[in-house]
Amino acid sequence: MISLMSTELHAHDESVDAPPTVRVVVIPDSFKGSASAVEVAEAMAHGARDAYADRGLPVSVDTLPFADGGEGTLDALLGAWGTEPLTVDTTDALGRPTRARFGISPDGATGVIEAAEANGLPGVADVPLQARTASSRGVGRLVTELLDRGVGEILLCIGGSASTDGGTGMLSALGVRFLAEDGSELPDGGGRLGDLASLDLDRLDPRARSVRWRVACDVTNPLVGPRGAAAVFGPQKGAGPEDVRVLDAGLDRLADVLARSTGADLRDVPGMGAAGGMPVTLTALLGAEVLPGSRMVAEVLGAEELLSRADLVLTGEGRFDSQSLGGKVVDAVRRLTPENVPVVVIAGSVSVGPDELRRSGITAAFSIAQGPRTLDELRDEAVSAITWTAFNCCRILPHHPGRTDPAPASPKERLP
Repeated sequence: MISLMSTELHAHDESVDAPPTVRVVVIPDSFKGSASAVEVAEAMAHGARDAYADRGLPVSVDTLPFADGGEGTLDALLGAWGTEPLTVDTTDALGRPTRARFGISPDGATGVIEAAEANGLPGVADVPLQARTASSRGVGRLVTELLDRGVGEILLCIGGSASTDGGTGMLSALGVRFLAEDGSELPDGGGRLGDLASLDLDRLDPRARSVRWRVACDVTNPLVGPRGAAAVFGPQKGAGPEDVRVLDAGLDRLADVLARSTGADLRDVPGMGAAGGMPVTLTALLGAEVLPGSRMVAEVLGAEELLSRADLVLTGEGRFDSQSLGGKVVDAVRRLTPENVPVVVIAGSVSVGPDELRRSGITAAFSIAQGPRTLDELRDEAVSAITWTAFNCCRILPHHPGRTDPAPASPKERLP
């Protein structure tokens, strides 16, 4: 059961003529570099409560920190669950010792990992990037820790990876051996995958096959080719043109060997190119379900049920632009909210025009900027500015802004 932060304030007049309680749902993403989703949600809720209290109107405010499966998802889930992050010793993308966070649901059944905690780009920002040898092995250590703790489901958020190894490092940590023609085990990294000849699954941890895997993926790139993992994302991981060629050929070889072993050729499946190809081994060998991150988070947190009871929805993120309407948190919230319930966006900056806003189904969008500010000033003032903006929004909205008919409206088009 998800533990939501909920507060309810009542007007002084408790007579039969008192206005009905306004049900506000606050469901934002983080403002990256400024405030976590939990902090943003608390700030919006504070502003909403104060505004309705000033107006003498009863209000119920539910807060649900949200995320799209990328950076901040671990914090959002832990905030909604009311649990603290755990840490474990592991290795970064270059094999150096590091500590990484993970989380477990209150009932102990579900574990959540942000892969970037172990093999993310920020963890190797202090040294030159090594595209061919960067590995996802450290993520496997996080997985083993969850298996040791007895979870039955693993939510794996894979954005921000520094490796292009097709997830082979992670699977190696779980016991899979990736072998060359002479039977020797390949070294970590994607640079030698072109020499892959076979797989040895005899030592694969059986628990890895018994748990349910859900992999949050926010891109649709295939594994290989001009839109594949190496070509599109390799350069930001330090890959030059020759590195891209070698890595792409290695991933193609990995797809061949996986297809021969499992009967499933996944190289052209959308999403397999995410996080350096990590989903391809998870799907082929462990039966992982790969789905949009916002959809996964919505399902885990029960967001649709909460939004179905709302009279007003406040959401937001650091930057609200056209990309926000293509599967990010704001778009997910919009799709899950009944059509005749107002959805208001509060953001650090707003660059969506009136026509695009009308087409989106968003009721209104507000920037938290109050006069000329530098980016650093906006970040420093973010929490108080979010509270103030939410307060202003709720001051000017109608007394009861929600549904105009008693029956629940059908939700907007569902998440993909």
